[in-house]
Amino acid sequence: MANNDHQPEGKCCGVVQEAAAKSRERAELRKSKPQPWILLKLTVGVTLAIIGYTSYVYVGRFCVPMVRDHGSLLSGKKTGIPFLIIFCILLVLMLWSYTMVVMISPGLARDYVEKTPMPVWDEQEPVPRWWNSTSELGTGYRYVPKGPNEPSPSLALEGSTLHSETRLTEKPGVQDKNAGITDAIPPVAAAHARAEHQSPSTPPREMSAHTTNQPMMLTRSPPKVPILRPEYRYCHQEGFLKPMRAHHCRACGTCILKYDHHCPWIGQCVGARNHKFFVHFLQWAFIFCVWVLATLVAGVVSEGRMSDVDAQFIVVIVLSGLFTMFTVVLLMTHVRLILLNQSTVESMRAHAMKERERDKLGRMYAWYQTGAKRRTRKQWDKEWGAIDTEGNLWWLGSSRENWVSVMGTSKLGWFLPVGHSLTDGLHWIPNPRHDEEGRWRPRREWPAALQ
Repeated sequence: MANNDHQPEGKCCGVVQEAAAKSRERAELRKSKPQPWILLKLTVGVTLAIIGYTSYVYVGRFCVPMVRDHGSLLSGKKTGIPFLIIFCILLVLMLWSYTMVVMISPGLARDYVEKTPMPVWDEQEPVPRWWNSTSELGTGYRYVPKGPNEPSPSLALEGSTLHSETRLTEKPGVQDKNAGITDAIPPVAAAHARAEHQSPSTPPREMSAHTTNQPMMLTRSPPKVPILRPEYRYCHQEGFLKPMRAHHCRACGTCILKYDHHCPWIGQCVGARNHKFFVHFLQWAFIFCVWVLATLVAGVVSEGRMSDVDAQFIVVIVLSGLFTMFTVVLLMTHVRLILLNQSTVESMRAHAMKERERDKLGRMYAWYQTGAKRRTRKQWDKEWGAIDTEGNLWWLGSSRENWVSVMGTSKLGWFLPVGHSLTDGLHWIPNPRHDEEGRWRPRREWPAALQ
């Protein structure tokens, strides 16, 4: 009888679990599908509507009364006509830039590469001689004993931000396609075994922890993922080998050359072919918003009586103030990214590494030992180079070279939406401070001319 009482409850739990599983499957299916074209372009219409409304208020309700000298704000043709001319010039430049960034494709990888079979994973991952298993991703590793029928140990990541233990198998090809970067880390025993068979004339070099008097696990440990290998560049959704720096955009449903981010305001991604015009749009949109904000605020203040102020002026002042802050932050961010020759995705990886190093320094020193932290970081930079420059896989050697590669050689093209970037989004020159598979090497492993 007791068993019969528990049976409905068990069936109910099973139904709930089945429904939850189906719900997750439907959610994943929706995520895997690109957004409808009309939904992608909807915000373009919203953007144009905001620009149109702002133009109506500024020209029709602010400048025209000034030109007619009907006792309006800052009345007089000497003020109204220059205001109108400057507004129209800025409006044209902003719309010109916006048209270019909306109409020009960021570059679709499927237009340049053919479908290929999925690359085969090597059972023995190559490991640089300078790699040490006690340091990776800012966390420690330990051996996890297998069952009695499993002779070789595997590695597990401790201190994961997911609060779970990750087991690493010796055949990454059989793992889930979304297993993540831990696929690149080989068993320590295999790595050490291969190191023992190296030529005596080229003994493996140890990490220079003795120079800093720090424990090995608290030295700088760049990610060891060989991101340039075919296994890590294969797109499972489209079935081809992605060009370097290309990524799959879920919203667009395709791989974008030098993917930076998906921008809803332009209805598509920012990538290799339109990044330059995106910066131009931010530049002229910022100047346009500042002009509208400053002149309207000056007009409202000169009126003196807030009760007589047109309510639509207040609406446009609020809109222009919000978009001024929005565009200046984006503009500063993307100018910095271009000077470093990084995309938004790549900058997030560099930021994650800095966060890991901050955590390491926090474990090494007390919160008030800022001088010691600074000296340790300088020592790490001496051994490896700076994270944003020497540690950047796509650093071209100088900020100017990075800038020219995106914005072009013409100085006029740095400010106007003319010309094009020097890169085609398909061919890239990796930083020689990294190995052929894209892993950052310590300074002693660099080419002699760069040390």
